[in-house]
Amino acid sequence: MLLEILKEFLLGTGFAAITFKEVIMIIISFILLYLAIKKEYEPLLLAPIAFGMLLTNLPLGGLMAPPKDGQLGGLLYYLYQGVELGIYPPLIFLGVGAMTDFGPLIANPKSILLGAAAQFGIFITFIGAVALKFTGPEAASIGIIGGADGPTALYLTSRLAPHLLGPIAVAAYSYMALVPIIQPPIMKALTTEEERKVVMEQLRPVSKKEKIIFPILVTVFVVLFLPSAAPLVGMLMMGNLFRESGVVDRLSNTVQNELVNIVTIFLGVTVGATASAETFLSPSTIKIIVLGLIAFSIGTATGVLFGKIMHKASGGKINPLIGAAGISAVPMAARVVQKVGQEENPGNFLLMHAMGPNVAGVIGSAVAAGLLLMFFS
Repeated sequence: MLLEILKEFLLGTGFAAITFKEVIMIIISFILLYLAIKKEYEPLLLAPIAFGMLLTNLPLGGLMAPPKDGQLGGLLYYLYQGVELGIYPPLIFLGVGAMTDFGPLIANPKSILLGAAAQFGIFITFIGAVALKFTGPEAASIGIIGGADGPTALYLTSRLAPHLLGPIAVAAYSYMALVPIIQPPIMKALTTEEERKVVMEQLRPVSKKEKIIFPILVTVFVVLFLPSAAPLVGMLMMGNLFRESGVVDRLSNTVQNELVNIVTIFLGVTVGATASAETFLSPSTIKIIVLGLIAFSIGTATGVLFGKIMHKASGGKINPLIGAAGISAVPMAARVVQKVGQEENPGNFLLMHAMGPNVAGVIGSAVAAGLLLMFFS
């Protein structure tokens, strides 16, 4: 009798139910946790994503189980509704807007061209994904990885291809975390030593009035031109207006800290929980990971190449490295530009110049998502 009870107990544990695929996914989650904690690669997002992946692949927990036969669903299933309904990504954009200084972009409006150029990776990869037999909505969701903007990728994918959320989220945030590793070789391969040494003139001061008017004008223009981009661009610019107006410090501080931290936890852990062994370990996931890397690399390359064009057009006054910051991994891409520039010329300070295309890339990726959403929703 005791042996039977013990046998039934053991058969009811996760140890008896775990599969080989789930073991692989658990190992992947450990690797991502290592990158987040030990290497500090985007830990604020990679840590909750990795732990969500771990939770969903521990069998019998039922954290992502939907309601069934009158029974309530799992905890993470309900938290995940914020992703599925497109609530969390715009709220993240609200926080990003409150933490972003658009001054470098206002001081040098030409840098918006670099932010736009870096979005080419999205559309080139879209064509590649279609060639690999992905549907239009799926290809659009894969291509947006090239914008290096996790919330945008999640928002578009939740609208167009929610079944791909797991692999696309892991690819998008992994490549964002690996910006310091992926970008420098591309930047150095496409520029000469002389170009990398170019010292740029100091940016002009930007008035408070300009900083207040900017988010209002961008909202009006972009939303009228592309209504489908309203949730992302609208929240981004409202957060920035909170920051720059100077009259709602309580709201600005809440958005920058408590709100964005809470949403980041819910977003990360539930997105990671979509990466179950059944959906993640498939040939299509491998294609998505590879295409995501291609998208990211092309975005970096086109930004640098357009930077070289501006370098020539300006008579050598623009350092083409700043084009690499056109992807919207803020502020990591700008820091990478600063680091690579200083390796060639210790007296070179490119950070603020790189922040112009960097914040332009945030707007650019949201606009690109709006275009894809308009065509495929």
